[in-house]
Amino acid sequence: MDNKAISKIFKLCSQLMELHNENPFRTKSIASASFKLDKLPFRIDEASLEDLSAQPGIGKSTAEKAKEVAATGTFKELEELIENTPAGIIEMLNIKGLGPKKIQIIWKELEIESVGELLYACNENRLVEAKGFGLKTQEDIKKSIEFSISNKGWFLYAKVLPLAEKFFNELKLHFPSSLLSYTGDFRRKCEVLSTVDLLISESIDNVEKFLDGLTLVEKTENSIELTDELGFTFKVFSSNINDFYRDLILSTGSTAHLDLLFNILPDLPSLSSEEAIYRNLGLDYIEPELREGLDEIVQAQTHSLPKLIQYKDLRGTLHNHSTYSDGVHSLEQMALHCKDVLGLEYLGICDHSRTAVYANGLSIERLEQQWNEIATLNEKLAPFKIFRGIESDILGDGSLDYPDEVLAKFDFVVASVHSNLKMDEDKATTRLIKAIENPYTTILGHPTGRLLLSRAGYPLDFKRVIDACAANGVVIEINANPLRLDLDWRWHRYAVEKGVLLSINPDAHRTEGLHDMQYGVLVAQKGGLQASNCLNAYALDAITTYFNKKKQG
Repeated sequence: MDNKAISKIFKLCSQLMELHNENPFRTKSIASASFKLDKLPFRIDEASLEDLSAQPGIGKSTAEKAKEVAATGTFKELEELIENTPAGIIEMLNIKGLGPKKIQIIWKELEIESVGELLYACNENRLVEAKGFGLKTQEDIKKSIEFSISNKGWFLYAKVLPLAEKFFNELKLHFPSSLLSYTGDFRRKCEVLSTVDLLISESIDNVEKFLDGLTLVEKTENSIELTDELGFTFKVFSSNINDFYRDLILSTGSTAHLDLLFNILPDLPSLSSEEAIYRNLGLDYIEPELREGLDEIVQAQTHSLPKLIQYKDLRGTLHNHSTYSDGVHSLEQMALHCKDVLGLEYLGICDHSRTAVYANGLSIERLEQQWNEIATLNEKLAPFKIFRGIESDILGDGSLDYPDEVLAKFDFVVASVHSNLKMDEDKATTRLIKAIENPYTTILGHPTGRLLLSRAGYPLDFKRVIDACAANGVVIEINANPLRLDLDWRWHRYAVEKGVLLSINPDAHRTEGLHDMQYGVLVAQKGGLQASNCLNAYALDAITTYFNKKKQG
């Protein structure tokens, strides 16, 4: 169990303590422990009790609980609280906009004990008169519940990937002479998934005998559906050696992609490879990621398919955080990981600006301190380079945090929205465009603010935003954090057509987060991005020149 998972257990305990009116000082202590455990620079499950107890703000009692959670997933005090709380009430803690105090009113005064009952109460307008609620709060809660319900049974690609690889490798080991491939949404690298689909040249009866630690859900003559202990679903489809590659194309492509293929030839031939089948249709081979029914068929006919960006094309990483704001690792630790582990040429450090007080945003005085350390590290680590960046909050009126004379001193500026996310499309679009038009904005960070399967993000007129970036020479971020993957891949093509560069940024708050760039590359491939269209695929000299020209206007 990693630190974040342990931290979440402590957070749940503090929420339940508040819900049950436990001692407020102990409640705050557990909440504080949750925050501190998440920020530790080492794994709790690998640390000794003594080392853990020695960390500031931890202490022996918290350390013992943390080690117990690492070993068992829970601790006694939490179990007692859970036992005395209806399951539906605990589920409400995951609803955006509902904290323990409001849930306490819902539970004790309105006598509602499930999310379903709460949604019904919202539809019946029952929350409006309750203390601390109102029409707007009621509508926000209703939308959050509906959003949550619609996403049940869906998982992030990044979370599913290790499970899929484990299952695939076990199948391959058990059936070494069979043809085997991922297929469906997973093979197309869709950002969220309900299943991982696989195609195998083996009978379903034989696959069923292989079951190990998986639960059978449904079986037909040509397919079998299984779930693991986490409730995730695998579907295995049977083919034969002769038809395998035809079936692979049929099971991989989206409905729209297949319709376009059937317009060329209604009955696909069975040939020795996918490449051979596409050639038979008069098409260049189309990578699975692109089989979405957009313009890939026309590109394949005209030999104009993009050469998709690869992870090895990335020369550096931009938009990362350190302990100067809300990061876990120091500036030097982040730089050394980029240089020595990832083999990159540069690091863009973009700690939070001063308005982001919740994230220890940098005052102007602390900026000078960071810049001095960057200068020292650049001498020490040369030719590796750390660029002086900032993630500047886009304020409510679209202006950037810090005055112009401070913004001018950065090598580059990532402008992002972190507050007032409940804007309508026109206001959100106008706000972003004003930030884009600021001459100091280099990169527009996570444009919609979305969190996959959790928060839809504010609505935008994407064409207006992208057109503004084109007009002002502003790069758009592909935030590689698996929860964001924002800018959405469906808009990458339009950005490229308009001459807008994209940048695959991990938004890393610890060294491990730097590796999220792999997910950014995958979603960039879905968007048809080439290395030439990606800012951080530029070599050090080229990106240095780019930043200098941008600053000169």
